[in-house]
Amino acid sequence: MASRPPPRFVVRRHDDTGHRRHWWWLGLAWLGSLLAVGLVVTAFNRHGNAPAAVESKQQRALLAQIDDLKQQLANLQRSAQVTDVATRSLRGTLAQREEELSGLRADLGFYARLVGGDAQRQGLKLQEVKLQPIVGSRGWNLSLSLTQNAKRGDELSGHATVSVEGLRGDKVARLDWPELGDAAQKDGIPFQFTYFQQLHGTIVLPAGFRPTRLRITVKPADGDAVNRTVAWGDALSGNITTAQGDHDAQP
Repeated sequence: MASRPPPRFVVRRHDDTGHRRHWWWLGLAWLGSLLAVGLVVTAFNRHGNAPAAVESKQQRALLAQIDDLKQQLANLQRSAQVTDVATRSLRGTLAQREEELSGLRADLGFYARLVGGDAQRQGLKLQEVKLQPIVGSRGWNLSLSLTQNAKRGDELSGHATVSVEGLRGDKVARLDWPELGDAAQKDGIPFQFTYFQQLHGTIVLPAGFRPTRLRITVKPADGDAVNRTVAWGDALSGNITTAQGDHDAQP
């Protein structure tokens, strides 16, 4: 009996469990690789973002300091403004009080002289000189206050004249009353009083003339003249500065 050749195909039972195990391990390996990649990316991001977080924190701190400094500066500016306003107000008040005090002193001297508080007989006196500019012109309003001691009781009459010294260009010049006064008062401003009188007149300065001081002569009809030299600035403020050689009339 002849031998049978081996079969060309061998039928074996398929192992489903091993096949599934194989694919299971492949899936686990894939998941593990994804997890590893995720951990690497996370670590890299944390490492890269750490300096940025620190920088952002420092920037917020600097911005907070800047805001604080701005607020301090604003507070100092407001404080300086309040102090400046208060200082200007105080200076204005002091100037006003000084002006009032000066006026009271002048009034005190005027009335003390008028009633003869020093118990001496005194003659004619130029008590006050004031100048006020006439707006829009080269004219000036002039006021002169004359007094004499009430104990004299004599009536005085006469004329007051003014001359102005100053600069015309680079040269010293002097303008006498005929060059300054009204033609109707060519002899001067007339006065007549027993105790006191205030005289008013107007003077006009030529263009280009820069006044420095006034020379005032008060000449009674009987008796000695009163001469006074007053700085232009003092006349504007109403103060009299007696210069050497000036004198009042004596009884």
